[in-house]
Amino acid sequence: MATRIIVAVLLAPLFLITVFFLPPVWLTTVVAGITALASCELLRATKAGEDDLHVKVCTALAAAAIPFGTLFGHGPTVVRTAALLLMCVLFFTAISRYDRDRAVPVEHIMFCMFGGILIPTMLTSLVQLKMMANGRYLVLLPVFCAFLTDTGAYFAGVFLGKHKGITKVSPNKSLEGYIGGILSGGIFLVLYGLILANFTELSVSISLMALYGLLGSFVTELGDLSFSLIKRQFGVKDYGHLLPGHGGMLDRFDSMTFAAPMLLFLVELCPPF
Repeated sequence: MATRIIVAVLLAPLFLITVFFLPPVWLTTVVAGITALASCELLRATKAGEDDLHVKVCTALAAAAIPFGTLFGHGPTVVRTAALLLMCVLFFTAISRYDRDRAVPVEHIMFCMFGGILIPTMLTSLVQLKMMANGRYLVLLPVFCAFLTDTGAYFAGVFLGKHKGITKVSPNKSLEGYIGGILSGGIFLVLYGLILANFTELSVSISLMALYGLLGSFVTELGDLSFSLIKRQFGVKDYGHLLPGHGGMLDRFDSMTFAAPMLLFLVELCPPF
């Protein structure tokens, strides 16, 4: 627990500085690095492309290209191109080895596409939010929602958790932890809205901020459970060991994969300010 807190205290301010103060190219570079590492961690956990360096490299390159495509205004084109090229590489490898040694299972192809295309597309929602009007404030919505929901769920579970085993995917997590996480997301986004309303010139809808918090927190916890499901099926505890106390990059940003596109959708549908 102490290691987890120390790492969070050291890295969270650096990430927030990148998200809030620096130009979009910096956030894009960070997201590209996160997605590339996350894709490699997913392939390692699922043993997809285990013996094929070119598969891992192509998957990581596809993941890193998508955020930059969005930054330069060619997001859909880059996603389609990356998906097509990666799919060609994967199926060419699978076809050439069919019914031979080192055959490529179809499910490995799906995991490569998931790690190389879907995860970076979802996380690139952060770049899209950053590039909007008032983007420096909007991009903090999924950041606060995801991280504070995780934090609230963690501490509520540690200090209040009694009813465990709500789901077998994560049996050590308690009902109190889940509720604490959702409430934390809602409360902190309302507080964020009040800060913006009082210290900026923005006209903030507090009711929408509360809705953002509750929906964002729900999908945040669903994201965490979804990636835990993959770990359980493949018998791994963490996706990596890059962040002491947290696991790998995918362990830290699994919930953001759900929260970022959800908050982008809500902002586009009902802008909060």
